[in-house]
Amino acid sequence: LSLALPLTGSLSRKKSGLKPELTEEQKQEIREAFDLFDTDGSGSIDVKELKVAMRALGFEPKKEEIKKMIADIDKEGSGTIDFEDFLAMMTQKMSEKDSKEEILKAFRLFDDDGTGKISFKNLKRVAKELGENLTDEELQEMIDEADRDGDGEVSEQEFLRIMKKTSLY
Repeated sequence: LSLALPLTGSLSRKKSGLKPELTEEQKQEIREAFDLFDTDGSGSIDVKELKVAMRALGFEPKKEEIKKMIADIDKEGSGTIDFEDFLAMMTQKMSEKDSKEEILKAFRLFDDDGTGKISFKNLKRVAKELGENLTDEELQEMIDEADRDGDGEVSEQEFLRIMKKTSLY
């Protein structure tokens, strides 16, 4: 039984399996960030500039994340990334950011008393509001499954983790 069960299903619009779509404005932003670092107009940027280009788009990538992205994209080890690859990477990052924001919105709906945690009481209220007939035992099981630190409540991090694990987002 998962915390993410029917409750957030009722709250979220299920993400379709289609490739994430960006607005023209977002694509333009990505193009501008890319062009900024493609100083010689070659149509590709140096992998060393990936981090700075991502920062320009508001991301704070960690070193390991950058390494993994480069390994995934620069298969032939050329040391450069073309616009198509950069666009694909940023589309992925932006959709991850959106889904994280959606998950946190759902978290705040549960955490109506603003404690930064989802308590048994919060969960019971949401279940009732959504017309889900769950027993106290079922609700407690949901809390227990998501609660990693054993404090009896679900923090933002624990909520994000369980939502990603159950792939509701």
